[in-house]
Amino acid sequence: MSYDVLVIGSGPGGYSAAVRAGQYGLKTAIVEKDPKLGGCCLHVGCVPTKALLHAAEVWQHFVHGSKEGFLCDNPRMDYPKIVDHKQEVVDKHAKGVEFLMKRGKIDVLKGYGKLLGKGKVEVTSDKGKQIVEAKNILLATGSEARMLPGMKSDDTILTNIEILNLRTVPKSLIVIGAGAVGVEFASIFHRFGTKVTILEMMPRLVPVEDEDVSKELARYFKKTGIRCEAGAKAENIEKTAQGVKVTVTLSNGKTETMEAEKLLIAVGRKPNTDKVGIENTKIEVDRGFVKVNGNQQTGEPGVYAIGDIVAGTPQLAHVASMEGMVAIGHIAGKPVKPVNKNRIPGATYTEPGIGSAGLTEAQAKEQGFKVKVGKFPFVGNSKASIVGLHDGFVKIVADEKFGEILGAHIIGYHAYELIAECVAAMEAEATVETMMQTIHAHPTLYEAVGEGFNAVYGLSINA
Repeated sequence: MSYDVLVIGSGPGGYSAAVRAGQYGLKTAIVEKDPKLGGCCLHVGCVPTKALLHAAEVWQHFVHGSKEGFLCDNPRMDYPKIVDHKQEVVDKHAKGVEFLMKRGKIDVLKGYGKLLGKGKVEVTSDKGKQIVEAKNILLATGSEARMLPGMKSDDTILTNIEILNLRTVPKSLIVIGAGAVGVEFASIFHRFGTKVTILEMMPRLVPVEDEDVSKELARYFKKTGIRCEAGAKAENIEKTAQGVKVTVTLSNGKTETMEAEKLLIAVGRKPNTDKVGIENTKIEVDRGFVKVNGNQQTGEPGVYAIGDIVAGTPQLAHVASMEGMVAIGHIAGKPVKPVNKNRIPGATYTEPGIGSAGLTEAQAKEQGFKVKVGKFPFVGNSKASIVGLHDGFVKIVADEKFGEILGAHIIGYHAYELIAECVAAMEAEATVETMMQTIHAHPTLYEAVGEGFNAVYGLSINA
């Protein structure tokens, strides 16, 4: 069996690349070890998590609707039904991926793919092994949750997988790690009524974000009742009859013992490159991450890599998808543009949400730019008043001399949607002046983005 393109892994990057290869007329197959297509993002990551986040937002309207005139006496939550709906969404889209493969005449090879070198891949399934040849191989094997040393996940000590399948809302939850995964689950379960504590070893929550965004998220979380301990280290974890006990060294040097019904480990994700046959190739790795060039090519001729396994780009589904487009475009001889790290939108679906792109204020200054910053609070936005969610702001980081947009950082209601305009403006190389002259509809949340650009020159109207 021989193909023009063989994709290993059917997550967003892998299946999107396979579809694009089919569109370019390339004979394509995709290898997947799990029973269903779609990868971690669809089954135990982005999609199910956002389904629960949506449910948490809806639940908040019932709990706090009296101010808007909705009187819900004794509102009740059927959490198992919420989990079932989450699964219905996942299953629907898994079937959608299967349909895309059929429509694109892409062969689906069930089994575990391993590189053998020289254009050959061994696919192992319960039916045995087969050797598949391909002119081009695309490695898209994704990542898995990192676990603390010496620990294993179970029904008390959870990763993103186990926590998604809980059938009851825990009374208390300790979250170790305040990256996107940690703060999203904290936001979900806090709104469902769980007593939540976040422990983060770094000095602030969401440490990859602009420092002002981190401060605002911590302020909001604390205001609403989530305990946040940055600069804290979990020294010892033990299971108890009631759940789990964690000994924590706080930022002030004091030691505290914390107890909770459940513990979520959210300390990052490791690339799935251990057992894919890299040793049979000339592929270079850095701490398990695959090194690629701008066309996503590895050191092995004819082998490309995309997504969470790639060194130097963030582990985001939309990054994997775009890297897939670059790789397949290069294979097909089409003009391609390498992924620009400063044009990647980050999205964290907490309440308030976070959306960001480009350089933080600190990074821009470190790189020698003379920085001009515009900041507009959502308290001055009429749509934010309508929905009753005023927390947060839009922050624009610009180059003072030319008005180049260096970065955009938003925290507020649906910030992960609002960042889109900023990314498009940066990709089009628009200046702050261009965005100031862009008419924004009223009343909308994205008016705040326009005000943020005006604020760079001290010309915002409503703040």
